[in-house]
Amino acid sequence: MTITAARDHSRATLARRQDEVLGLSHALHADPELAYEEHRAARRITDLVERAGFDVTRGAYGLPTAFRATVGTGDLVVAICAEYDALPGIGHACGHNVNGSASVAAALALAPLADDLGLTVALLGTPAEESGGGKVDMLRAGAFDDVAAAMMVHAAPQDAVGLTTLAISSLSVAYSGVPAHAAAMPHRGVNAADAMMIAQVAIAAHRQQMVPGAVVSGVVTSAGDAANVIPDHATATYDVRAGTSEELAELQARVRACFEAGALATGADLLLETVGNDYADLRQDLAMGRSYQAAAEALGRTVLANGPGLRGGSTDMGNVSHVVPTIHPSIGYDCGDTIMHHPDFTRYGTTPAADRAVLDGGLAMAWTAIDLATDPAQRDRLLARHAARTARN
Repeated sequence: MTITAARDHSRATLARRQDEVLGLSHALHADPELAYEEHRAARRITDLVERAGFDVTRGAYGLPTAFRATVGTGDLVVAICAEYDALPGIGHACGHNVNGSASVAAALALAPLADDLGLTVALLGTPAEESGGGKVDMLRAGAFDDVAAAMMVHAAPQDAVGLTTLAISSLSVAYSGVPAHAAAMPHRGVNAADAMMIAQVAIAAHRQQMVPGAVVSGVVTSAGDAANVIPDHATATYDVRAGTSEELAELQARVRACFEAGALATGADLLLETVGNDYADLRQDLAMGRSYQAAAEALGRTVLANGPGLRGGSTDMGNVSHVVPTIHPSIGYDCGDTIMHHPDFTRYGTTPAADRAVLDGGLAMAWTAIDLATDPAQRDRLLARHAARTARN
């Protein structure tokens, strides 16, 4: 089968299933679910692809809302990652209804072609991107062991390829002190709120020495209950971000030392825990990115190369990209003057432009997979990298 014939076949397949795919996107948008709790979303997707002939494993890799749906038996295994978790209070303000539905669109478009192209198409349901890092859990559990290439698209205000993101670690901070009357016997107290303040001042003082692009952000969630009582508890959540995983490790050590300084200075006890998985920086495969860009542009889209895209954000697809050749382009649609993770972004997720992003993103990924399967150099490169990784493990 020629590339042109394969592309035409995939476009026709997706056209026949367009209503199902867009119906899925709208249903996900109307029924947002949080990290690791996306039971209805996972069921909607798996029911759809199972009807289309995919072999489906629900609750895969020890995660109740993860799944693996495969079609084809080729030696080149391409994973298409579907995200479908939402944000607390603001729903799909990161466009995961678009992300997940575009991945389903790509898998459906490729399904009839998989065996002819020597492909195994693996649609992976990856929960908890917004908080926790389902892809990291799945990577650890072996979900990507047989995968030669991985891809997904992410909703954004514009199309771009070659993006990078920040590595991130999330921390839960809790100081425990000793309560006392703030006027009569303050000397008998241990002030947990002061411990938090000292840590925050230490972090602020360290900002000048942080590597460019590093970000430490946080919010105090409790710091006592009454002004006339020495606070015996103080809690906070913090995000630590850096340009690379290596830089993140160095910054984590310094930030931890700042929190320890608060405990040391006041005598409070400190409980400092990592929340969820650390996310690595995103390292995209340039050759795959060029294939995707050409496919998206052939569909009439304008794609920025190395665009700003998600540079200030973080994604657990970064961890996948450190192991498997990966692309994570953004798929753009008009969202006014809003940005992702803003409540106003949510309302643009089912517009005609967002629907077009679902279909174009899915078809561009399908055409990218066709390129990988039919270009001998690309195919051999990916299979050789997979064989080398398998040998190392």
